[in-house]
Amino acid sequence: MQIRDLPYPDPGDPDVRSGTHFLLWLGRNQLGGQLKALLWGLMHQLGIAGLPLGVGLAVQAVVDRSGERLAYAGGLIALLGAAVSLGDTMLHRTAVTNWITAAARVQQLLARRTAELGAVLTRRVAAGEVVAVSTGDVEKIGWFVEALSRFAAAATTLIVVCVGLVIYQPALGLMVAIGIPVLALAVLPLLPRATRRADIQREKAGKATELASDTVAGLRVLRGIGGEELFLGRYRRASQEVRRAAVRSARMWALISAIQVLLPGLLMTAVVGYGAQLTLDGRIEVGQLVTVYSAVLLTHYPLRNFEEIAMAFSFSRPSAKRAARVLALRRTTEPSGVAYGRPSGDLYDPVTGVLAPAGRFTAVVCGDPDAAGVLAERLGGHPAAEADQVTSVLLGGVPLDELALEESRAAVLVQDKDPVLLSGTLRELLDVPSSGQVSAEDALDAAQCGDVLDALAQASVDTAGDPMGTRITERGRSLSGGQRQRLALARSLVTDPEVLVLDEPTSAVDSHTEARVAAGVKRLRADRTTVVFASSPLLLDLADRVVLVDNTEVVAVGLHRELLRAEPRYRAVVTRETDDEAEERLKAPEAAGLEAFAEIEGSA
Repeated sequence: MQIRDLPYPDPGDPDVRSGTHFLLWLGRNQLGGQLKALLWGLMHQLGIAGLPLGVGLAVQAVVDRSGERLAYAGGLIALLGAAVSLGDTMLHRTAVTNWITAAARVQQLLARRTAELGAVLTRRVAAGEVVAVSTGDVEKIGWFVEALSRFAAAATTLIVVCVGLVIYQPALGLMVAIGIPVLALAVLPLLPRATRRADIQREKAGKATELASDTVAGLRVLRGIGGEELFLGRYRRASQEVRRAAVRSARMWALISAIQVLLPGLLMTAVVGYGAQLTLDGRIEVGQLVTVYSAVLLTHYPLRNFEEIAMAFSFSRPSAKRAARVLALRRTTEPSGVAYGRPSGDLYDPVTGVLAPAGRFTAVVCGDPDAAGVLAERLGGHPAAEADQVTSVLLGGVPLDELALEESRAAVLVQDKDPVLLSGTLRELLDVPSSGQVSAEDALDAAQCGDVLDALAQASVDTAGDPMGTRITERGRSLSGGQRQRLALARSLVTDPEVLVLDEPTSAVDSHTEARVAAGVKRLRADRTTVVFASSPLLLDLADRVVLVDNTEVVAVGLHRELLRAEPRYRAVVTRETDDEAEERLKAPEAAGLEAFAEIEGSA
């Protein structure tokens, strides 16, 4: 895989059993790139390892006053230099390619999982963790994949050097062959402690990132309640914890680096001392001593790769563990592979008993807002596992979660309670996959976005007052909550799905606007199935069918006014009646109760 070939047609199915398994899976999927980097790395490092031989031959040729052998040694050094230069260039090229392609694979996997789960993802894992995985963690995972081939080349080079020195000069070569493995393995006892400290640092950094993300997302609310300093203090403490953990981790890695400088120095001192004695005794030549000395000196370069791979693994393993945890999240059930086609008909949830007849406007009232979000999630094809059995929502008798993701999304669209507006122009915001039956103008009109268009027209500078060309800032922060909510509703209406599920679509608008929005949605969605989770009488009064869900079970079905009159639990949710108020109302005379009901009905 080359960079120009990205993105991958299929990034594959990752092994997410653990962070280590995920790293090994990435390595296996880049075997071709790893082999290329290994070969170029061998050319580079073996070229460096061969330079001492050329230097030794040159020194000995000078001692023996042999011009022919000096020329031969010079040619060998030039050839090795060219090999080092070419190998280093191509190693860097292939290693960076491996890094980028590995990071791209992980990002594609994360994007695919995000698209598959949608808003469910942030309910199962913190948004800050997803951000950390898709940014810093991806970089560290790519670092390990890139360093792996260079480590393999370094290890192979050290083996070749040790074997070559034993053959070239057995007396000194044996000392080097024993000392090099000791140098390579000397830091192993320190690695577990270094890894634990790196894990602690990454864990604290992840928590700090989550805290920062949550603080930025809720900055407007924090300012409203005067909580900026409180959360700023929390982030300062979290940041200091990250700093202290980073210092402790750096101290351990500094110790490892010091050992890898000290031990090669001791080995070199021993080799030079013993070699000088052998030279004085006439057992070896000066050129041989220079060759062995230079070879030991240059082993420090491949030995650094042992430290690097240890650091890369220590830092990437927690990152890979987090990535694997996110990638392990899946739809509760996988598509069955049966070609159902595009289903249509009644939407029915067997778990709660909620039924939304085809082509009708159905309102669902839940006393618990969290339960409403879970139910909306289920209706979108993401059922929760109960015991050992998974029960799917049915659309026209077809299990939604057994459909392919594209078919399921095209059939049922769920607008979350807190929809997100992506940055871009209004035209780009409304340029979404759709049936083509609903125009952007009709959707904006139904969602009562006239004031939003006026505000965007006034804010436009380069679009000649065209609101459709005006850019919307990130997450729509330049708009009010009600404006963002109505634009998100217009986007959902443009798609014109078979079934549209809206979770509190008018919670951020005033009552007059809410009434117009409800009427607009009902008009635009005529003969289409619409499910709205709400507790507003203005919206409920327009519904063709109102369903009351209590304790994850349907307890009443009817029209708004009927349920208001006959169902105390429904009345308590819709009118926000407290237990004390209900008790007082029950104790009051019947005439007073009828009068109160008349007032409620009149306000509805």
